[in-house]
Formats: sequence, C-alpha cells, structure tokens
Amino acid sequence: MADLTHLDDKGQIRMVDIGDKPVTARHAVAEAVLVTGPDVMTFVREGHTPKGNIFEAARLAGIMAAKRTADLIPLCHSLALDQVSVDFEAGTDRIRVVTSVATRSATGVEMEAMVAAAVAGLTLYDMLKALSRTMVLQQVRLLAKSGGRSGPYRAPGFQEIQEAK
Repeated sequence: MADLTHLDDKGQIRMVDIGDKPVTARHAVAEAVLVTGPDVMTFVREGHTPKGNIFEAARLAGIMAAKRTADLIPLCHSLALDQVSVDFEAGTDRIRVVTSVATRSATGVEMEAMVAAAVAGLTLYDMLKALSRTMVLQQVRLLAKSGGRSGPYRAPGFQEIQEAK
C-alpha cells in the first residue's frame, strides 16, 4: 500500500510538504451537470430567467471559487492561478459546466477546477430555483489533468465543450 501522504507517523492529519517538489505547469479540466428539465431550459434559451444573466453570474462565481479553494478544502495548498475559465453547454434538459484551471506550481489544480465547476453549478441552481426546485446538480468530476509526477489523466468519455455561452 502506498504511503498515506496526509497522515503523519502518529496517524494525525497533516498538510503535505510540497517544498521539495519541482514547479511545473499544471492544468486541470472538470465538469458539473445541472439537470434542470426541459421546461426550465425553455426559459434559459429564451433569456427569460428571473435573476438575469445566469451564465455570467455562474462564470464569475466559478472563477471566484477556484481562487478560494484552499479556504474551502482543508488540506489544499493556496495556489497562484494563471488561468481560470468557466464555460457552459446548454442541452435540452441540462446545463453542462466545464472549467479549466492552470498554474505553475509544485502541486496540481484538480481541486480548484472541481470546486469551480461545483460552485458554478450551484450558482446556476440559485439563479433558476424560482422556476424549479427539482433540479439536480450531479457529476462533479475531473475530466483531465496534466503536469506533475503522476502524469496526464483523461477521463473515459471526456468530451470537449461543444458550445460555449
């Protein structure tokens, strides 16, 4: 079994020391899917949502969330982010949120990308909840990453975003 990197020799939780790791370019892509139902998506496509531009509000929330990940996830390192993007793909009954985060650091940005996707999805929910309370935020997951010792990763079935809003 691999060493448990976040436990000390007494079994207590600790933050991993990344001081000796090389700084490399790191990139991660994540997604979240908000299942809204077709009725809500009709309002979205027509631009008749109760709280205004849902996509720009969610985009800003996702970017802010990526920047604050270390404040939300206890063992994450604070990172200087080089790039954060939040894009959307509107389907017939759902909105797919795809985030991309990059840095040059000694540790990866997977958590920043997933937190950005989750918070952008939750913001969409908040912006649309007057239309439906049955929406479901699902499938927050890492789609791809590059950089670092563990090398690249690409989720099975990963598809680039088709139509950004």
